[in-house]
Amino acid sequence: MVSTEGLVPITRSFLASYYDNYPFSPLSSDVSRLTDQIFAMATTDLLKDSPPTQGESLLVQEAERQPPHKVDENMWKNREQIEEILSMLEPTHWPRALQQQSTVEDAELVSLLGRLQENFKSTLSTLERFQAKNSEFVFNTVMTYMPQDFRGTIIRQQRDRSERNKQAAIDALVSSGGSIRDKYALLWEQQMERRRQLAELGSATGVYKTLMKYLVGVPEVLMDFIRQINDDQGPMEEQRQRYGPPLYSLTKMAHSISLFLSLLWGRLETSKLQKNQVVILEEAADVYTSEFQRFIKFIGEVFTNSPFFITAEDAGTLSIRKDDDYREISVPAGSAHEDIGFSVECTNLSGEKTLILPYQRYEANQGNFCTCVPGNYKLIWDNSYSSFFKKVLRYKVDCIPPVVDSVSID
Repeated sequence: MVSTEGLVPITRSFLASYYDNYPFSPLSSDVSRLTDQIFAMATTDLLKDSPPTQGESLLVQEAERQPPHKVDENMWKNREQIEEILSMLEPTHWPRALQQQSTVEDAELVSLLGRLQENFKSTLSTLERFQAKNSEFVFNTVMTYMPQDFRGTIIRQQRDRSERNKQAAIDALVSSGGSIRDKYALLWEQQMERRRQLAELGSATGVYKTLMKYLVGVPEVLMDFIRQINDDQGPMEEQRQRYGPPLYSLTKMAHSISLFLSLLWGRLETSKLQKNQVVILEEAADVYTSEFQRFIKFIGEVFTNSPFFITAEDAGTLSIRKDDDYREISVPAGSAHEDIGFSVECTNLSGEKTLILPYQRYEANQGNFCTCVPGNYKLIWDNSYSSFFKKVLRYKVDCIPPVVDSVSID
């Protein structure tokens, strides 16, 4: 079991500094150009004389929609669209006219589809390996901070059993005729369930927290890490801001390619595929698969080298004083490392309470608020959400009387 002595969870400011060492080379400009072109071919050319079915309208709406904000959700979206594309590229799913290969153009298109299928298969394998490797890396890293005795063995066994059950649910869905869309809806639901379970562990309090700490052996710093890692403005938000935009562009491109093939397959019996459409499809597929694999390789290196915990000094703490029960950290005003819950209540002369400043977690900083009525104002600081740090609070309150304009007398 690796010691967590002197460690704190990674912070957003630390990750920002870390990511500065890993700049991502911008995507090719062809990504946005080809995404627009193939989406226009789908929604303008193919739907010009043949209105979309209800199912096709749903696909158009999905392609028009902005990609999700979370990085892992975009990974699943890309994987879903790649599987949809591969399904359509299977010869048994080709339109009948294409299966017959009655013309030279049909034979050339079949040859092209075979090459595209291999590229998408390779991309899918790369993505599956990345997700599996990343999941295993996170779990094994967490386990290095857990007791290396029967408790650790039980945790591993429970995790293996849980993952087998999840895979069995996926297999049962597919065997019963579930669609690719159904499969990935369930996969994402399972991913969110994992995240909810972790959040519950990180937010443990009272007796449950004590059991987790002393009986199960979960270090407090690990519980803090789990609690804050996926906060809306937590450390992972820095990742989304930094690497989200290129991934969002690739997600939209995957949706557009999948949409075009789906609409084309439904209309190839009655309309002929134009040569320029073939050229754009080929170019779009090649650019997408090469750029997506480049992104996956890059982000895999970033994730592998990213730490979970850092020393308090690296997190920007000015001083640490060791105590028998806990560490005290002095944080100057304006520091981005520590925060504190804060709210203000007012009790007026009639005894009625009013919330002046709603509860929120604030960075160590300065602020002000206006008093509304005469009465007693109660300033409330709260640190109950933190299971790792007790905090030393230093504050100064200045009561500034209102400024009254002087009244001129004529």
